[in-house]
Amino acid sequence: MPAFDLPLSELKRYQGTNPRPSDFDSYWDSALRELEGHDPRVELNLNTTIDHPAAECFDLWYTGVGGERIYAKYVRPRESVGPAPAVLRFHGYTHYSGDWMEAVGYASAGMALAAMDCRGQGGRSEDFGGVKGTTYRGAIVRGLHDEDPTKLFYRAIFLDTVLLAKIVMGFAEVDAARVGTMGGSQGGALALACAALVPAIKRTSAVFPFLCDYQRVWEMDLAKNAYEELRYYLRKFDPRHEQEEAIFTKLGYIDIQHLAPRVRAEVQMFTGLMDQVCPPSSQFAAYNKLGGPKRMKLYPDYEHESLPDEGDLTFSFLRGL
Repeated sequence: MPAFDLPLSELKRYQGTNPRPSDFDSYWDSALRELEGHDPRVELNLNTTIDHPAAECFDLWYTGVGGERIYAKYVRPRESVGPAPAVLRFHGYTHYSGDWMEAVGYASAGMALAAMDCRGQGGRSEDFGGVKGTTYRGAIVRGLHDEDPTKLFYRAIFLDTVLLAKIVMGFAEVDAARVGTMGGSQGGALALACAALVPAIKRTSAVFPFLCDYQRVWEMDLAKNAYEELRYYLRKFDPRHEQEEAIFTKLGYIDIQHLAPRVRAEVQMFTGLMDQVCPPSSQFAAYNKLGGPKRMKLYPDYEHESLPDEGDLTFSFLRGL
């Protein structure tokens, strides 16, 4: 098999490169406390775009940290016997929550599903900005110039997933003990982040997760495509790499590998061993630290692309909630 990353035997032992901030746990504990008094001002409106015999579709709006209104598609079974399991679905970088028809299959199987639009990307969620420094090259580096690490943009997005989980778990038709998360690339990262910050999440399906082990991606010369903004930031704002350690340490606050030990959900992860967008070692850095039951589905010849049977395997896995 061709290889550009570590051998599989080493991937299974790899523990990551990107530094972990010394106050990482208190950073996220404080973020979660911030939500305790937060009023999400939930608004749920019936959407008649799709008249599906087995599903009801709703536009779900809620207020995230910073005051932005966050949008999600919410689909539930028209008829169910008792509280239903639910899935939270997160999308890839720059995209949006997808079409209604991508969600109604879960409702047809007796499950609720909420698909969130990430703020500042391709959907309907609001983005107020409000950070010092550049906003030109994407979400990873937004807030990196600010002295306050709570201004990192992905902190807000991670907390948006937490709020979505709490809202859906509070719906009368949902069994709060049977909620899972799913997504690919950025969505895979958010599925893991949500599970890390909401210990009640039961199952997570993460497909080639993004936002893992930034320094490893940089050192492999793969700061391009989805990670291109890392190259841009260093070239523009630290051309001699005098602040390299500080930059990657701050990025450690939003590195999924450091959140992974908090995950208690059962995790199913999918990784293509030829993935040069989110390289396998960056994904294994998170996988090897997961705190609960886990399994990895490997695709030796596949890159960052559609993986055969992944959708079916994910559905079957989450159907078991």
